Amino acid sequence: MAPKVVSLFFFLSMSTVSELGGIYGSGGYPIVVSTWPFREAVRAAWRSVNDHGSSAVDAVVEGCSACEELRCDGTVGPGGSPDENGETTLDALVMDGTTMEVGAVAAMRNVKDGIKAAKLVMDYTEHTMLVGEKASIFAISMGLPGPTNLSSSESIEKWVKWKENNCQPNFRKNVVPAKSCGPYHVHYDSSSALERSCGLSREGSGERSLFGDGNHLQTPEHKSNIISYHNHDTISMAIIDKMGHIAVGTSTNGATFKLPGRQVFLVGDGPIAGSAAYADDEVGACGATGDGDIMMRFLPCYQVVESMRQGMEPRHAAADAISRIARKYPDFIGAVFALNKNGVHAGACHGWTFQYSVRNSSMKDVEVFTVVPSD
Repeated sequence: MAPKVVSLFFFLSMSTVSELGGIYGSGGYPIVVSTWPFREAVRAAWRSVNDHGSSAVDAVVEGCSACEELRCDGTVGPGGSPDENGETTLDALVMDGTTMEVGAVAAMRNVKDGIKAAKLVMDYTEHTMLVGEKASIFAISMGLPGPTNLSSSESIEKWVKWKENNCQPNFRKNVVPAKSCGPYHVHYDSSSALERSCGLSREGSGERSLFGDGNHLQTPEHKSNIISYHNHDTISMAIIDKMGHIAVGTSTNGATFKLPGRQVFLVGDGPIAGSAAYADDEVGACGATGDGDIMMRFLPCYQVVESMRQGMEPRHAAADAISRIARKYPDFIGAVFALNKNGVHAGACHGWTFQYSVRNSSMKDVEVFTVVPSD
């Protein structure tokens, strides 16, 4: 089925962003909504929640597990997104909008079932998130297969080519060497780290100001060119089941060439409740994708749900959450979908064209909606 292209632009306010893309869909449940055209994952979730009558939590695990097995676009599940050392690790989250329980794993090594590991954390511990080697040990102890090498011939080939390109692009800043592979060291110059990152100066000194021309906050340079559809398209899925209960789940192998480690790991926004996903039975749900290092600073999905709680329609809640980020980081790339408790959905994006997939009882199959930003 061809993607459904429906674009609508919202004027928000001159203090945020002049225009943002968004779309609006009809309601009803059960319903499955997912970032990107991950049709098979949505079909798997739909079969679970509609045909088998599964709970929203169990259905979201089924859907995200299908995406992991299919290695959706190489950025979900094993075999993709190598870090600086060439290793693939997994992040995943599941959230129950009825109980507000959350289970998550981050930088998990040697276990291929990210979303199932996240559900084990939720079901069998009092914790919210396990990270790195501890997450792997726990998942295997609870019966998931492993240890398993999560790399693939494709991910290793991608990493080798990156090394041959002097490890460019990467996520380092204020380090030397700047244009080649490490080891890296802090780069000191005549300015302090605070001055470099914040642009502080004494009044009347003639140097750059934190507020630039007095109206707009200046933000540190961010390498948004590292993020693209094919290296950072997290699956974030929301489901309302037949009882009206809501759950969300996410799974990703993270940003390509992210910083590695054995004791210290990068944790992106994928396993962070409120950033990549959020759910509350009383209101609705949200899923997000894009530049997680930026987005997790704003908790866009928490913002979407709380805006809907205050009476905003999904389309306005989605656009408002994206605008709050774009105002501070105009070069950022990201998107959200909003889903209210009645099954009405919408999306908004900035810096790229975003697609999300939907299946409900009024549809013969999964439909893909396209959101086109005005920039």
